[in-house]
Amino acid sequence: MNEQRKAALSVLVNAYACSPDMGSEPGMAWNWCVNLAKHCELHIITEGEFRDKIETVVPTLPQGGNMHFYYNPVSEEIRKMCWNQGDWRFYKYYREWQWKTYEMAKEICRDTHIDILHQLNMIGFREPGYLWKIEGIPFVWGPIGGLKQFPVAYLKGAGLKMQLFNRLKNCINVCQIKHGKRVGNALRRASLLISSIPDSYRAIKKYRHLESVVIPETGCFPSDDIPLERFDGKEFHVMWVGKFDFRKQLSLALQALSVANNRNIMLDVYGTGSEAQVASVKHSARMLGIEQQVVWHGSQPNHVVMEEMKRAQLFFFTSVSEDTSTVVLEAISNRLPVLCFDACGMAAVIDDTVGRKIALSTPEQSVKEFAAILNDLEGNRKELRRMAGNCKARQRELSWDNKARQMVELYEKVLDA
Repeated sequence: MNEQRKAALSVLVNAYACSPDMGSEPGMAWNWCVNLAKHCELHIITEGEFRDKIETVVPTLPQGGNMHFYYNPVSEEIRKMCWNQGDWRFYKYYREWQWKTYEMAKEICRDTHIDILHQLNMIGFREPGYLWKIEGIPFVWGPIGGLKQFPVAYLKGAGLKMQLFNRLKNCINVCQIKHGKRVGNALRRASLLISSIPDSYRAIKKYRHLESVVIPETGCFPSDDIPLERFDGKEFHVMWVGKFDFRKQLSLALQALSVANNRNIMLDVYGTGSEAQVASVKHSARMLGIEQQVVWHGSQPNHVVMEEMKRAQLFFFTSVSEDTSTVVLEAISNRLPVLCFDACGMAAVIDDTVGRKIALSTPEQSVKEFAAILNDLEGNRKELRRMAGNCKARQRELSWDNKARQMVELYEKVLDA
């Protein structure tokens, strides 16, 4: 590797959502940037919603001098559309934001030497921005997400609107990756493509015949030596965390608890939904006869969830449509074994050293398989302790620092090419 160039490596980053002390897209971009800045100089264009937080934290960081932020703010109305996932009106304004960001990026490139252009987030493949139009500088795009297909077998029991929405979205995904003009231009222009999950890799390979590198978009924080004695007691607390939306499939967790028919298992549910969603899942728990085994904690601050992860015995993640969920990485960070589907981002993150996975099949089959594993692990604390112990090594592999080093090495390969 060229050490002289590494010391001077300058990267322009497009990160619409970026904020310290947050999860999801803002936290993902922040953690990428704060770790990349340990190795190179970053010029980061972001939306202005979190400007105060950014400007409070950056001066306190040892690498803060390598983080130069440029703000391209939008109105409060547009921000509300962004947070309201599923509001398709946002894409019009988001495209306009990307164009203005492109114009800002051109000015930065005129005034500052830039080695790499990096389209970082939001990770959805539909909006590749316009950095790829800047000539003469290598363009990197990724992690790229949003290319997974919703498994239609799990639409059973959903309302007609939900069924139509997910089937239509599956079709639109294929159509846009195959025929989207700007998507195609950005993919072809890129010197390097990063896929967030294996589904993204396969879709890009299948529909555009292009190679990419799989790096999950989110990462782990190595933990202190969290005690493992919690796996030795009689209690068996299983955590479920998330919004009560359909793709998270909380109903599978409730049904699996019922089929397990094991009064030692307690399901701690962190999260919430609309009034109708909350009423529906609580009604299901009553009808399944497990009301006494489910504790509804509601929406809690991230630090509370993190502390509870240190006390639980198993993390139960039933989502069937994700890229790489931050909460799964948080479980690994807290040395909490994971039970989930062998699909989406979980397929690349969870292995048999730190958890158990089942294949996507049908809801009925999944309930049976999940129930069997719940009973098996409730009666096998030694196995839980083994997996929790293995989380330390997995944390290092999935750590933000390791991801940043991997990305910088890829930057260097692009420049060497």
